[in-house]
Amino acid sequence: MKIRKEVKIGFIVLLTIGLGIWGAQYLKGTNLFDDNRRFYAIYDHVDGLSASNPVVINGYKVGQVESINFLQDFSGKLIVKFTVTEKNFRLPVDTKAKIISSDLLGSKSIDLNLGTSEEELQNLDTLESSIEASLTEAVNQQIAPLKRKAEELISTVDSAIIVVQSIFNKQARGDIGASFTSIRNSLEAFEKTMNRVDGLVEQEQEHIAAIFQNVESITKNLSRNNERLTQSLENIEAITDSLAGANLKQTVNNASYAMEEVAEVMEKINQGQGSLGQLINNDTLYTNLEAAANDLDQLLLDMRLNPERYVHFSIFGRKKKDPAKKD
Repeated sequence: MKIRKEVKIGFIVLLTIGLGIWGAQYLKGTNLFDDNRRFYAIYDHVDGLSASNPVVINGYKVGQVESINFLQDFSGKLIVKFTVTEKNFRLPVDTKAKIISSDLLGSKSIDLNLGTSEEELQNLDTLESSIEASLTEAVNQQIAPLKRKAEELISTVDSAIIVVQSIFNKQARGDIGASFTSIRNSLEAFEKTMNRVDGLVEQEQEHIAAIFQNVESITKNLSRNNERLTQSLENIEAITDSLAGANLKQTVNNASYAMEEVAEVMEKINQGQGSLGQLINNDTLYTNLEAAANDLDQLLLDMRLNPERYVHFSIFGRKKKDPAKKD
């Protein structure tokens, strides 16, 4: 079958367009016929990163940037697509894609900081992202503390200069001179006072020596009687503890109450109330007792003089008396 000329021309045109597209992408560093893994990372800004910039791990190139585009949510963030050509290299899911400066001229690259997760990234996954501080930012971070310290130092110097200026004005110099004059007068007065004290000490030297001797004697006596003083203090402490432990107030109250009751009883006795009051104040009982005692004396006397009236004793039995016969 003979192929028509138009078909041949169309095939050649399509082949030429395809080769042109493949060549353009290849020049950009993208091979349309490879099976490399591709990943994404989202950044707020890329700091000069562009397509075809390298992707490195520990400084070794493992891929390159394919494209950089804005997100479709109009947030202004940029999504970077890059490839990893190392086919058998494992990338943990917590790996971070960090934009760094690859040289002093400011060229950028993506540095993959490997994580420690056991789970592995899959093709077209999105990595966590970060951006290395630029040289200007690093310098500013180092210089900013020095700048603050310099500003503080300048303000301190300004304050010191103001103080010095205020001290050395005319009025301040006069105040300083007056202060030194006052200090000199005070020192002179103090010197005069010390001279007087020296003279007084010299005059009373004997009395002072006697006072110190007495003090020394007292301290020696205290040292010799230290044990006795300790015992006395312990005895005083024991007495105070006993007094503190005793309920003196309750004891005094009970004694007062008892004295009131005794006074009440004595008052009743004086008034003749009760048996004891009748015994003390009424002489009838005394008279009766005295009469009873006299009768008892007479009875005992009669029993001594005439015992046979009260006791009858016979060896052979008692002799019956004649009822008609009287004693």
